[in-house]
Amino acid sequence: MKKSYLAMWAAAGLLAACSAPKSEEKATAETSAVEASNEEWTSLFDGQTFNGWSKYGGGEVGKAWKIEDGALFLDATNKAGWQTGDGGDIVTNDEFENFHFKYEWKIAPKGNSGVIFLVHESPEFKYPWLTGPEMQVLDNNGHPDAKIVSHRAGDLYDLIVSSEETVKPVGEWNQAEIIINQGKLDLFLNGVNIVSTTLWTPEWDSLVAKSKFKDMPGFGKYKKGKIALQDHGDLVYFRNLEIKKL
Repeated sequence: MKKSYLAMWAAAGLLAACSAPKSEEKATAETSAVEASNEEWTSLFDGQTFNGWSKYGGGEVGKAWKIEDGALFLDATNKAGWQTGDGGDIVTNDEFENFHFKYEWKIAPKGNSGVIFLVHESPEFKYPWLTGPEMQVLDNNGHPDAKIVSHRAGDLYDLIVSSEETVKPVGEWNQAEIIINQGKLDLFLNGVNIVSTTLWTPEWDSLVAKSKFKDMPGFGKYKKGKIALQDHGDLVYFRNLEIKKL
């Protein structure tokens, strides 16, 4: 912050006597501001354990979820139907309201997954996607879901198509961001704002009414919830999961 009173002191002949301690004070204040800014981000994954995560519906994270080289991944060797045996969707233990969430993902060939947010975990809802919107994770060139508009990587699943496709080739890491602040939702993929909308408005209700979620009474209603990583039965990796409350 500019200290205009320094100029006044200089005019009074006091600058020489006071500049040194004030400069030190300013430097200390700026350092503290930087440290505070850095402390705003909280890691949701320590790279070694599943601390802070649980299986959706309760219990420990399924054994199909594994950790390697600082990334968590779903081992889809034991596929059971459209999900994975001893896998299941996983969610944060904490709930979040206004936040900036950033993470990286990569998907295996022909893979499908997603990151679901504002999830309300309750026995009445079997899956996270019955309440929370989803940012799609997909192999656009290999998975059949990519043939459906609004089901491609980065889309707000079945609701809003990305303004442009910025997804990297299968097997490469993508940087994604989900920002919610007072109902304003923005999705970023590899540095580009690809979806922007406002939740809980008549326009939002209209979007939901035209989607596959129209008959799901809990969908898109909750203003605070958990973040989920989806088990869609395919190999998928996540790393560098960080969140900042807004």
